[in-house]
Amino acid sequence: MNNTNRSFPWRGWLAGLVLLLGLGSQASLRAESVTLNLKDVDINVLIETVAEISGRNFIVDPRVKGKATVISSRPMDAEEVYQVFLSILKVHGFAAVPAGQVVKIVPDVSAKQDAIPTVQRARQVRGDQMVTRVVQIDNVAAAQLVPILRPLVPQQGHLAAYPATNVLIISDRADNVERLVTIIHRIDQQSDSEIEVIPLQHASATEVVRILNALKRGQPGKQPAAAGGAVLIADERTNSVMLGGDRAERLRLRAVITHLDTPLERGGNTHVLYLKYAKAEDLLKVLTGVSSSIEKGQKGKVPPTKGGVNIQADAAANALVITAPPDVFRSLQSVIRQLDVRRAQVLVEAVIAEVTADKAAELGVQWRATEDTSGSGGIGGTNFDVTTSINTVTQNPLATGNGLSLGYFEGTTSILGNDILNLGALVKVLASDSGSNILSTPTLVTLDNEEAEIVVAQNVPFITGQFTNTGAASGATNPFQTIQRQDVGLTLKVKPQINEGDSIRLDIEQESSSVSQTAITGAADIITNKRSIKTSVMVADRQVVVLGGLIDDKLTENVQKVPLLGDIPVLGYLFKSQRTSKVKRNLMVFLRPVILRDAVTETDVSAGKYNFMRARQLQKREAGVNLMPSSEVPVLPEYGSGSLLSTEDDGEQ
Repeated sequence: MNNTNRSFPWRGWLAGLVLLLGLGSQASLRAESVTLNLKDVDINVLIETVAEISGRNFIVDPRVKGKATVISSRPMDAEEVYQVFLSILKVHGFAAVPAGQVVKIVPDVSAKQDAIPTVQRARQVRGDQMVTRVVQIDNVAAAQLVPILRPLVPQQGHLAAYPATNVLIISDRADNVERLVTIIHRIDQQSDSEIEVIPLQHASATEVVRILNALKRGQPGKQPAAAGGAVLIADERTNSVMLGGDRAERLRLRAVITHLDTPLERGGNTHVLYLKYAKAEDLLKVLTGVSSSIEKGQKGKVPPTKGGVNIQADAAANALVITAPPDVFRSLQSVIRQLDVRRAQVLVEAVIAEVTADKAAELGVQWRATEDTSGSGGIGGTNFDVTTSINTVTQNPLATGNGLSLGYFEGTTSILGNDILNLGALVKVLASDSGSNILSTPTLVTLDNEEAEIVVAQNVPFITGQFTNTGAASGATNPFQTIQRQDVGLTLKVKPQINEGDSIRLDIEQESSSVSQTAITGAADIITNKRSIKTSVMVADRQVVVLGGLIDDKLTENVQKVPLLGDIPVLGYLFKSQRTSKVKRNLMVFLRPVILRDAVTETDVSAGKYNFMRARQLQKREAGVNLMPSSEVPVLPEYGSGSLLSTEDDGEQ
């Protein structure tokens, strides 16, 4: 064998055998030029040949099998032979992975998961060697390049973006990686596109952006008027247009914006704003004052507008009709946007308890003695200011009154056969204990800063005047009397105001009245008892505050006796009467406000009250409390069924 070309004809195994037998030494073979001409040679034989030529050690994966064909027209040195060998492996779906002093021959699908070399600069590794490279992206987002480069990476390769450092990670053949890096550098260029903020003085930023976007879309079948790369965003807070895109497009759009941002010759546009939560009539007063202040502040700064500002409220549609210059309208629109918000509601749970205790005790002895029942002669006895008089009982023995009455009456008392006097005695014992407990639990729901009132009372008529004309000769003519009706019962007025930190100010007016059952001498009409509280308190959300307390505690003791005789120990009780009464009244009002900021909280509260009433109705039904023999107590349907009318009894009707 000389230093010229070597030829491997036809049969691969025979040519490989001749080649291996003709090799004098490994060093001399690497120094020679080799021409590879192989046909259907076993790939493992080719690996052995390349190992001899290149001086590399190979570890072959058992899955590496196949036949290889190589046609070469010129001699190659050892490094060129190795690069051709890498290309052969790529064609057959295999890859060479350096691992220290050896090179592993594995399938492509496993190569990217192995320890393939990571290169840092171009041409560090060439050819079809599997490598990994991390490419830093400077001007564009790395994630945006992934869908662009993905079709250029084979299935066994790897391409991913890491947004945190804006880099691309590529695992593929060295030459293809170098091609991808070249494409990335062509794309990763600085652009002349910038973001401009254009403040508007007369036009509305939202309307200008809407017009320019319509120009960008163009008409169907025609060329779009503006380039698709321009970006337009309206900032309503500063009434500015943010414009993005290349310099030429921004210059053209800026000219259009300048043309649109010109004052109008007439007084302004008319706008109709539909309100979501607020009432148009309430906002009308506020906006009228705000517009007047704006116009006064603009005097001397801008030319006066014709017609001024006109604001009307449409109650039917709950809308505002505003005619104003664009700058004034933008100010009014900002005020409307901040006022037209959902207002929180407040649930006020109240417990009103009035407790009255009335105790009385009476003990007395009355005497009566007469010489003659006809009324002539001497008379003596005791008669105290008590509920039952001895004289009344003497005339009518059944009129003993309340309590225990014990009496004895002797028609004639005789001494030595002579009638001396008529004698009678009455002992009165009475103890009474009465109490009342009036409990009311009204509940109110109202908007923030809106007064709510609940009245649970009777409408009682009171006489305010009358006319009889009794002095006329022919009798009364057209007699009449005037009355005035008043509510007697429970009245609760609450006006909540939600403050910072979920604290609530409550303006409270509470009244509890009733018709008195006790008659008062000299009263011209019905007598009523009234308890009222009017106050303002501060309470936290879902906390309980108490109003009121002890009203009065009245103790009355009445002693009537016969002088001297009533002071005698023990026997003195026969000549005196004692009466003691004690009246104690106590009124307590407890309030618990709950802020309802959203529909979820409102639903929870409503469901709790609803289910409580339904549970009570079910208890009555289970207890067998029937209205009539053929009907049962009605029961509310399940909460959330969509109807408040019970359908459980439809089959019985």
